[in-house]
Amino acid sequence: MKLTQSQIQNLYTFTRQHYVEHYDLQTELVDHLANDIESVWQTQPTLPYEQARDKAFKKFGVFGFMDVVERRQKAMSKRYIKYLWDELKQWFTLPKAITTMALFVIIYMALTSVLAVYFLITFYALVCVFVFYKSLQLKKQFKIRKEASNKKWMLEEIIFKQAGGSAIVLITQLPQWYNFSGSLLENPYVIFGVSTFSTLFFLWMYISFEVIPNKAEDLLNETYPEFCL
Repeated sequence: MKLTQSQIQNLYTFTRQHYVEHYDLQTELVDHLANDIESVWQTQPTLPYEQARDKAFKKFGVFGFMDVVERRQKAMSKRYIKYLWDELKQWFTLPKAITTMALFVIIYMALTSVLAVYFLITFYALVCVFVFYKSLQLKKQFKIRKEASNKKWMLEEIIFKQAGGSAIVLITQLPQWYNFSGSLLENPYVIFGVSTFSTLFFLWMYISFEVIPNKAEDLLNETYPEFCL
């Protein structure tokens, strides 16, 4: 005994009612529930659909779909971080390595000047402005994409929303630069360390807010074969 199309659509509604918002995870759960329901019908063919569905749902335990959602979020977050690392590594191979080195040298030279502390404050303030602007822009893009497809994909949400979380971290840390001791910048090891961190931080922000979102279509098609449909 097979599920009807209306029953399958009901399963999508059922997963949404149980706090599963993302279409990719809904589809996976619907497929799992459908198989379980059909297995139930093999032994109890007269059991009504709703009771068979509820029986299949009980297999997920007390917390329902919460554990499945959490596991998928962790998996998609790992995938996103992998994309970030893959892109970052490209900036240390030619020809992008030239740009990375130039950025490092500019920051290093600025930190050896008498205006080093003010440079740090200005540098991170400008990054703050960039982060806030791009966060608003990506949020708007995500809203448009969601309205166009009427579906929410977990990786898509991470790409267009997770980067904005760095803005909060940046704002909370920015005041620390006001207390940065000028004497520390007389230490060449400190200058080298701060220059390295600043270079990597800038590249990480650029990749998060510019590079990855621009490659969203390719990454989503790679992750979800049904995305292009």
